[in-house]
Amino acid sequence: MTEIQTDVQAESQKLTNNKEIIAYLAEKFPLCFSVEGEAKPLKIGLFQDLAEALKDDERVSKTQLRHALRQYTSNWRYLHGCRLGAERVDLQGNPAGVLEQEHVEHAQQQLAEAKAKFAEKRAAEKAANTKQVKKRPARKPSDKAMKATRKPATDKVRKAKVELKEIDFATLQKGSQVKVKVGDSAKQAVVLDVIKDNARVELDNGLVLTVATDRLFA
Repeated sequence: MTEIQTDVQAESQKLTNNKEIIAYLAEKFPLCFSVEGEAKPLKIGLFQDLAEALKDDERVSKTQLRHALRQYTSNWRYLHGCRLGAERVDLQGNPAGVLEQEHVEHAQQQLAEAKAKFAEKRAAEKAANTKQVKKRPARKPSDKAMKATRKPATDKVRKAKVELKEIDFATLQKGSQVKVKVGDSAKQAVVLDVIKDNARVELDNGLVLTVATDRLFA
């Protein structure tokens, strides 16, 4: 098999993973789809346009496109972009109508439910971990270990400074003021975007990071 034939075969392989399909759509229609940052509201009936545009594309089927599009429009970053007055776009990024009030309210409800469900899951996992830790028998530290763990008074003061209040993830949204735990210190930051269990934040020094929400505090 020649190198050209190998490349053609690789390009024609079916995409079955939603994440891969969304990345593929963002590559073919960059003014419509995106894989990071806030997503633009899509034109009503865009699936039909998409199915028509990709009808001869062997890498995706209509069924796969439908599943991927459903996941894309239920993603937190997409729902964040569904605000009153926001403009829908077609495959080429052209304006395709303004979001109506009922669609905005539906998106906000979906987002609130998704955040509540995620927060509930995190709370259950935390409770399970706490229960597991309590079951472990307490060890009596040896004299040597106690000496090794003794810290100067200055260390106690430093530890007190990094005691942070756990943030309510369900209320986390773009623009929220938070503290990001970095090593033994906490940095002030502003939330730029919330994506599942991660958040993109900008520190006071201008540095933009993507961090897990368990590193964010009030």
